[in-house]
Amino acid sequence: MNNYLFFRSGADVLASVGQKLGPGDWLLIDQARINAFAQASEDFQWIHVDPDRAAHGPFGKTIAHGFLSLSLVAPLLGALLRFEHLTMSLNYGCEKVRFPAPVPVDTRLRAYGEVIKAERIAHAPDTVQATIRVTIEIEKGTKPACVADSVSRFYFDPSIKGSGGIAGSGRSEG
Repeated sequence: MNNYLFFRSGADVLASVGQKLGPGDWLLIDQARINAFAQASEDFQWIHVDPDRAAHGPFGKTIAHGFLSLSLVAPLLGALLRFEHLTMSLNYGCEKVRFPAPVPVDTRLRAYGEVIKAERIAHAPDTVQATIRVTIEIEKGTKPACVADSVSRFYFDPSIKGSGGIAGSGRSEG
């Protein structure tokens, strides 16, 4: 299986239904990341931000917010897609999201994907909508952290030279 899919046009996206992508690189979920997400989301539940109390709780340590795992869908998926002639991409939402397993602090996550649906939105500009099932794996875990059917719109223009991509800094922990 290729680590990523490469799209040059809407036709490429339409032809990719059923293709799998990944795995991506590992990303560490440490307490600093969990605390930053708690600040951004105003969710300060002790199971996320209080290591001393969490040590005596149901998970034995702090765990990441489920929505932190979901927020990583865009960058982890972005690392699995490559584009040429892309003018813009939009996160259009999710059709289904599940959090099968908690993510303990100081574990690593990575993503796999499968294009499960694609449809043409417009011919001019060359616009398609794709639904990609993203599974975020927990290193040494038996269940994924998150499974989300992520819906994105991609706008292509063959006159655009060079390549582009969507969310994701390309940073990883290898």
